[in-house]
Amino acid sequence: MKRECFTTGRILGVACLLAICCMIAPAAVAAAEAYLGPVAVVASKDGKRLFVANADAKQVALVDVASGKVAGSIAMPAEPTGMVLSPDGGKLYVTCAAPKSAVVVLDAASGKKTASIPTGHTAVGPAISPDGKVLYVCNRFNNAVAVIDLASGKETARIATIREPIASAITPDGKTVFVANHLPGNRADTYNIAAEVTVIDAASGKTASIRLPNGSSSLRGICISPDGKYAYVVHILGRYQMPTTQVERGWMNTNAMSVIDTVARKLVNTVLLDDVELGAANPWGVVCTPDGASICVTHAGTHEVSVIDAKGLLKKLPAIPAAKDGKAGEVPNDLAFLIEVRKRVALQRSSSTEPLDATGVNGPRGLAVVGSKVYAAAYFSDNLAVVDLKPKFSKVVSTIALGPKPKLTLQRRGEMYFNDAVLCFQKWQSCATCHPDARVDALNWDLANDGFGNPKNARSMLLAHKTPPAMSSGVRLNAEAAVRSGIRYILFSVRPKEENSATAIDEYLKALKPVPSPYLVDGKLSAAAERGKKLFFDKTVGCAKCHPAGLYTDLSLRDVASKSKYDRRKTFDTPTLIECWRTAPYMHDGQYTTMTELLTKGKHGTVDAKLDARQIADLVEFVLSL
Repeated sequence: MKRECFTTGRILGVACLLAICCMIAPAAVAAAEAYLGPVAVVASKDGKRLFVANADAKQVALVDVASGKVAGSIAMPAEPTGMVLSPDGGKLYVTCAAPKSAVVVLDAASGKKTASIPTGHTAVGPAISPDGKVLYVCNRFNNAVAVIDLASGKETARIATIREPIASAITPDGKTVFVANHLPGNRADTYNIAAEVTVIDAASGKTASIRLPNGSSSLRGICISPDGKYAYVVHILGRYQMPTTQVERGWMNTNAMSVIDTVARKLVNTVLLDDVELGAANPWGVVCTPDGASICVTHAGTHEVSVIDAKGLLKKLPAIPAAKDGKAGEVPNDLAFLIEVRKRVALQRSSSTEPLDATGVNGPRGLAVVGSKVYAAAYFSDNLAVVDLKPKFSKVVSTIALGPKPKLTLQRRGEMYFNDAVLCFQKWQSCATCHPDARVDALNWDLANDGFGNPKNARSMLLAHKTPPAMSSGVRLNAEAAVRSGIRYILFSVRPKEENSATAIDEYLKALKPVPSPYLVDGKLSAAAERGKKLFFDKTVGCAKCHPAGLYTDLSLRDVASKSKYDRRKTFDTPTLIECWRTAPYMHDGQYTTMTELLTKGKHGTVDAKLDARQIADLVEFVLSL
């Protein structure tokens, strides 16, 4: 390899089954290019049924555990992103993501839709209070958590978080909600950059935050131990201070789980989910078994499930110095720490680099535990992987098909490759590690393509193929060249020519569509943004000179006085402003956390000298609406 690389029960009762068949559509029969995209799975209270959120198909599938068959599917108004069952098991709440999201309420027995509750932008990661009265929903792109009173079906509060809340969990006593923020919210040109967990006091709505270790980003899943003592959150731990000269032993990225003391509300420590010479890329979902004995984690990039002995883990941690100010002892650097308390289960039984090999399990994300079995929703292979956790632990994996095996277009294959760490030497990372959802991880990276010692912010892949040159310093002629260089010099791999991975990734990235801005009002510019638009295109202000309408970039390298002490050049690529509301921090080195800072603290076209505070606010409103 180194020579090729650089560097649940019985079948449903008849009456219930008839009711379901009357209420929902027949089991999904996907066309050749119609994908299901399962992302989350929840078990019924009796463990006899599984509800599977199929994001791409905009449906919830109902699976009979005993037979391992899909009984039907329930259409959703938008992409389902998360689900939570009411404590009594009677209702299922499904978050459906859109600029104006909805929480669809289903009768868990019949599958009938009983209500739809409006909420904010891109709803995801729901959690419900133990008494079943309050639902907490992460509105990802509002940077807030909606508090919904389930008796009235109305949102009673919206609690600000830090940046892109993506998952939540509530303690068994219902007193505290822990929210995983997907990305760091601070400037990227400092030494300590990390995402945080927002802690919400359920009674008062007041918040606090728990900072994770330096380099923490791309948080995806969070859960609470059954005894309520610990919260477990999975994420990437980027070693962004190091020049990207290799990937061995987690030189660039490691994959981690942070342990939080829920009573003290502080970080206990962070453990690495990788092995010494084998990465466990892109941890996504995390759950505890009902007895609290095991913590199960899916690895979306390496198609695995980690099963961690919770008691063994918690016994080892006290021997390590306690965490201080987000700096967690020595564990985040110990690739062998979990070796005695964790088992890695490969969901693909072969070593094939083909994304959909004979076993057909690719991209496990959400997961649920029923009895002794773990069910993982495999996004790209449209199935559930089943792992048995019986006392004599078996690594034999079975699957439940949610539809026919997907027939991949070049674009879909490119999306798979982009997320697949099998392409990387020792499987440490995938393209999506630094570009989650093909956007940004909010960290600066010292890439070798323009010399060392001058780190630059990871850029969004949206419109990359339409806005050459590539990279902040323009060192790649276009995105095609950057994709191929990324495989070779960031994944440190030479791929078989017949695999066609680079071309496929090109097609995926070309097909990316901008997400409507949360600053829009009913899809249109607000009154302030309309005023800002006039200023933007005013020749005396000059914004449109470098950012003309259309792509909002003139495709040129320009000097806007952003050179830092580490840079060897003054000119940098003019980025597109489309979806810039999502790409902070700003400038090539991430020195500004907000657009207002950029326009008032920097020397960006001397805009602040020409406009008053209200005009700047209007201008910012327009730019962030693009």
